[in-house]
Amino acid sequence: MWNVEVGHETTNLPIAGRHGMKPIVEIAKAAGIEEQDLELYGKFKAKLSDELWEKVKDRPDGKLILVTAMNPNPAGAGKTLTTIGLSQSLNALGKKTIAALREPSLGPCMGIKGGATGGGQAQILPADEINLHFTGDIHAITSAHNLLAAMIDNHIFQGNPRRLNPKKIVWKRAMDMNDRALRNIVVGVGDGNGMVREDGFMITTASEIMAILCLSENLADLRERLNQIIIGYDFDDEPVRAEEIHAVEAMCVLLKEAIKPNLVQTIEGTPVLVHGGPFANIAHGCSSVIATKTALKLADYVVTEAGFGADLGAEKFFDIKCRKAGLTPAAAVVVITVRALKYNGGVKVSDLSVANLEALERGFANVRRHIENLKKFGVPTVVAINHFTTDTQEEIDAVVAFCQQLGVEAALSDVWAEGSKGGIELAEEVARAAEQPSTFRFLYEENQTTRKKIETVVKEIYRGSDVVFSPSALKTLQKIEEMGLTHFPVCMAKTPYSFTDRADIMGAPTDFTISVSEIRISAGAGFIVALTGSLVTMPGLPKKPAAESLYVDEDGNIVGLS
Repeated sequence: MWNVEVGHETTNLPIAGRHGMKPIVEIAKAAGIEEQDLELYGKFKAKLSDELWEKVKDRPDGKLILVTAMNPNPAGAGKTLTTIGLSQSLNALGKKTIAALREPSLGPCMGIKGGATGGGQAQILPADEINLHFTGDIHAITSAHNLLAAMIDNHIFQGNPRRLNPKKIVWKRAMDMNDRALRNIVVGVGDGNGMVREDGFMITTASEIMAILCLSENLADLRERLNQIIIGYDFDDEPVRAEEIHAVEAMCVLLKEAIKPNLVQTIEGTPVLVHGGPFANIAHGCSSVIATKTALKLADYVVTEAGFGADLGAEKFFDIKCRKAGLTPAAAVVVITVRALKYNGGVKVSDLSVANLEALERGFANVRRHIENLKKFGVPTVVAINHFTTDTQEEIDAVVAFCQQLGVEAALSDVWAEGSKGGIELAEEVARAAEQPSTFRFLYEENQTTRKKIETVVKEIYRGSDVVFSPSALKTLQKIEEMGLTHFPVCMAKTPYSFTDRADIMGAPTDFTISVSEIRISAGAGFIVALTGSLVTMPGLPKKPAAESLYVDEDGNIVGLS
């Protein structure tokens, strides 16, 4: 969505509107899905039935390709764009391919990021519906999350038989919108409205229920994970779980349709499963296990993405999703741009269209770090150079030569302008990489302490020299030991813009300290969240939100959602 032609006014939705979508039953048929296994949401969207998995579960798996990127920045990267374009290009090579993506959140759509359905000739359709309410999955997750919150306060109001300590409730409320005013609130104000206590909101994409849905294998697994959610602690400092206030069955009722993957199509008719949407800076950043495993049974290649840069998204994809779901990626793609490299080399956004080899070479350090990190996981890696019209051939040649010095192939990707045709070179390199023997491994062992896992990520992936834990974080580490949860992987909540916990430090810094301000136990999701720096789980809107440019024209078309 970021790859716009400089000097031309162009938006993604009009481009999408020039392409006729195929009925979703035709897309499903091409993927080997019978119409009886579809639950239709109009002509162009569908959910997959529970019965489909039983029909395909014994088939061999296809090859799983992860698309990740360098650290995001105002210059853009094009990770989702490349994921969609690569899936189209692999299909054009005759390799049966399905893409697996996350669902867009309304918060970024109305905030700074805009839509998240690709761009140009590499989009998923219907883009406006996917970017907005889609099939209601995120609404369902929000409702289930807030049902639990309501039942917590009602439990206390109605006598508090579980002796839940109001000062130790850890379950906040959620909404799918950026709203900084709701980060810290007071509830129960007014006569007869329950106990007055401090509370707050997080964005739905940071909800543990979002993570649970994305890591669940089926409805039964979802139910068991919901049971394990820790909502707070009693007056004896013992954990109180969602099942103890009888909230889980009603939550399952709200989520029974949301757990089913959604089928849509790319602009060229490639099948895409879009399901789940956790952020990678404040959550684990991967689409659902159910969608990924289903796609692997239906296709020879499955192209998926992990959120933000490889230091966050790829690490969590490997250490959390692959570990828990038993997945083995065949290859990884790192998306970079000449513009982003120059930005990391110190060039202002306004000057990124000007050729600058010196700044480009300074920016190489950021990409080098990501490539070195991916090698630690034993995954064959290819670099995708997302092409902008202002890139010079000299700059592109310099990037290719640099990558080859690191022992990885780099391919120019022009899928925004040319669709599958513009990604053939990239698809060929990815297919070759995926044929190499797998040596996939995790960064840390399950039996290490939570503190050791956090320190390993900081030192091995970020290249920090030390980790400082706040007193409350140290107390939670001790609680994790007491509860026997040290086998959980860690989910690092960190700014996506830097390897450090400060968004303003570009490039590839070393020997810095990461500050862990808070640690949260996501017992249902099965991981530990470590919040670093000043990161918050409820984003705010920018000075000029994307919502200000959004409207419906006289013909009923949505304008500005790009």
